[in-house]
Amino acid sequence: MDTEMDAIATLNTLQVYAAALKELRSKCHLQLKTMRGFLERAGLTVDELDRLNIIHVTGTKGKGSTCAFTEQILRNCGFRTGFFSSPHLVQVTERIRINGQPIGKELFTKYFWQIYRRLDETKDANGGTMPTYFGILTILAFHIFLQEKVDLAVIEVGIGGAYDNTNIIRRPWVCGISFLDIDHTDILGDTIEKIAWHKAGIFKPGVPAFTIRQPEGAMPVLEQRAKEIGCPLWMCPQLEDYQAECKPLHLGLAGQHQRSNASLALQLSHTWLQMRGLPDNSLPYITVNNSRMLQATAFTPSPMMVKGLADTEWPGRSQTLKRGAVTYFLDGAHTLHSIQACAQWFRETAAEHERNASGPVARVLLFNVTGERDAGAFLKLLVPCHFDFAVFCPCIAEVGTSNIQEKKFDMSVEEMLSRCLDNERIWRLHNHQDDNGDNLLLIEDSLPRLPENRGDTLVFPCIFSALQWITHGRNSVLSDQAKTTLPVKPSITAKAASLREASDIQVLITGSLYLVGGALKYLDPASSK
Repeated sequence: MDTEMDAIATLNTLQVYAAALKELRSKCHLQLKTMRGFLERAGLTVDELDRLNIIHVTGTKGKGSTCAFTEQILRNCGFRTGFFSSPHLVQVTERIRINGQPIGKELFTKYFWQIYRRLDETKDANGGTMPTYFGILTILAFHIFLQEKVDLAVIEVGIGGAYDNTNIIRRPWVCGISFLDIDHTDILGDTIEKIAWHKAGIFKPGVPAFTIRQPEGAMPVLEQRAKEIGCPLWMCPQLEDYQAECKPLHLGLAGQHQRSNASLALQLSHTWLQMRGLPDNSLPYITVNNSRMLQATAFTPSPMMVKGLADTEWPGRSQTLKRGAVTYFLDGAHTLHSIQACAQWFRETAAEHERNASGPVARVLLFNVTGERDAGAFLKLLVPCHFDFAVFCPCIAEVGTSNIQEKKFDMSVEEMLSRCLDNERIWRLHNHQDDNGDNLLLIEDSLPRLPENRGDTLVFPCIFSALQWITHGRNSVLSDQAKTTLPVKPSITAKAASLREASDIQVLITGSLYLVGGALKYLDPASSK
């Protein structure tokens, strides 16, 4: 009998690693045609997707939060919702949600094998081709939403928009574009204009689209693409503009940057409800052939909308977890703008917690980046947070474990550790510390095959060992997990006295969603069940 573990193991064989991505990216314009073929081989048609009443959302930062707000609002209005997002933090089932909950393992397994077998049986007749990891998950999500008869599906774009697998959708009900920033430059281009072009690729003729205030250079591209496609494009108002006739809106997601995401979600959900015929059919987008950005009208949110914004949860994004004397601040920020927003959120929220502390507070940064992102620029933005310690580790859960994400960038464990050591030196330079080898964050044993001239400049080899050292046994959740504790050098233990003596420890975990997801596996064990 095929089990959930068999399904996940089979799914993981479809991961496309960095070495194979270059060829795929050079043919990205063929991706949607290929995706339609895979969809048909899986027993679905593009026409069937029209029945899902889709809300399609892209962006660089905030698209997941926007989707989460939108889904919660419409679920609160009494609709059965589907929600497809990426990446997952702990388990792949998080990517496909029904009524806000990750798809159950039994349903995931049943539906996965239905789709996979149809694709596998037709493989030989189609040149041995199979979808990528993300491609099969996209097909699986559509299949599940159709089988489970959702009233609507909120679909988050994976990367870009124009050639993303999710853009096989032909007739969404409404589209949204959250904040645009420089990211995935090897796929989307190295300028905000090129990135905006890709993101605007989800626009469809006659389908209303909404966006928020964007960086200079992005908006003219969005406007031009909307005009070419025949898509009415609207600018969302500020969140404060909705509050004329109701109490100030409270958001379940922390941080000032979430306010624009909430406004976008209000417009998306309001437009969807109007198209559904609730409460009326007076839609604010009559003219399709628009040549300029139109201003969306603020409205008085219904009680269900207000409650939806307040009830929204989105793990790993501006999330706070308190575990005894240790408070964790988790944010998977991985662009310059999002790191800046993360730093502001952390300073404000940590200060509130510090005011309620009974004694001295110690602050610790746990950091890593993946891909080709500029770790130095990220770390510079985090310096004003005034950390007592900075800890660096790869996105590896535990030493000796196999993690599919470790292979995503074609980097060996040694290369990942070497990059962490580089980040540690950058941090010391930003903080005007001499790189004298007297590293505060050393473990007893040397790591395998690191260059000998690295000396004592070591970082922790995995997320679990880093968390154990930071908490010094003061997090019962970590202490209860029967795992080997890596021995720390006595000199370093002595220098960490401030952690042991602090009444509270504040830990910011940021730089990568993979790092945050790996940490949540231990800090919130229920997320792994």
